[in-house]
Amino acid sequence: MSQSWSSRLAAAFRSTSDRLATNLTGVIGTAGLDDATLDAVEDGLIASDLGPAAAARIRARLADRRFGVHLTERELKDAVAEEIEAILAPVARPLEISAFPRPQVILVIGVNGSGKTTTIAKLAHWFQEDDYSVMLAAGDTFRAAAIGQLGTWAERAGVPLVRGPEGGDPASVVFDALKAATERGTDVLIVDTAGRLQNKRELMDELAKIRRVLGRLNPEAPHDVVLVLDATNGQNALSQVEVFKDVAGVTGIIMTKLDGTARGGVLVAAAQQYGLPIHAVGVGEGMADLRPFDPHLVARVIAGVA
Repeated sequence: MSQSWSSRLAAAFRSTSDRLATNLTGVIGTAGLDDATLDAVEDGLIASDLGPAAAARIRARLADRRFGVHLTERELKDAVAEEIEAILAPVARPLEISAFPRPQVILVIGVNGSGKTTTIAKLAHWFQEDDYSVMLAAGDTFRAAAIGQLGTWAERAGVPLVRGPEGGDPASVVFDALKAATERGTDVLIVDTAGRLQNKRELMDELAKIRRVLGRLNPEAPHDVVLVLDATNGQNALSQVEVFKDVAGVTGIIMTKLDGTARGGVLVAAAQQYGLPIHAVGVGEGMADLRPFDPHLVARVIAGVA
């Protein structure tokens, strides 16, 4: 029998929650929640990659609301989960298809290796499950491997792909894709983009050109600019948010590879620092391994109580 999503998510975050649990073991005082225990909580949260700002916020909230109160280890973890959820809940926002006229154009951005291409395929599958028609555009024309990989995933998902020659103009591919999607009445157009950060000016110019070209056919496009982050990068993922937020006008985040890291707490750090919508999280390589972001469940698995 396959594991439930909550079980898989808990397993994915186990290394993260274990770091917190290690810090809490044996530090719960009999006199109530004290500074030593709060220090252990804060250190554990930082070790779990929640970042200093989120860790300090959670510590301050616990001190304000529960200082001196006797808590069991489980009760303390429940309290930590509640405070993590308070950070995550405001940014949990599904990626909804609401654009009229169709299609809704979703630019997907992120560094090479972040899981961007597989995330596009999973999104296509996700939208098809909700009875939306989907088209993909291979806007990363600088890597033949990216075009080929997206083609393989498009076949697997059963959706059309618009591509151009390797080294061709990405904006031209995107224009052709939007024109085709509009003519066919397609609901969603998902656009892959280059993940190069070596030259931010080139990337900025390229994305600006794509936006201009899209605007000729649909002034509202792109409707979403989704940044795919690799959770295994931990705090380094935050620097990617910083760059792409400025360069590309990021409207939301998808976090991938949570099953391969002890750094899943970076989700909380991103929410605390940037407040950008988190649309979904990915655990595994299968088509169904991308799910809408559930702040209650994620908070509880990070705290080790789910």
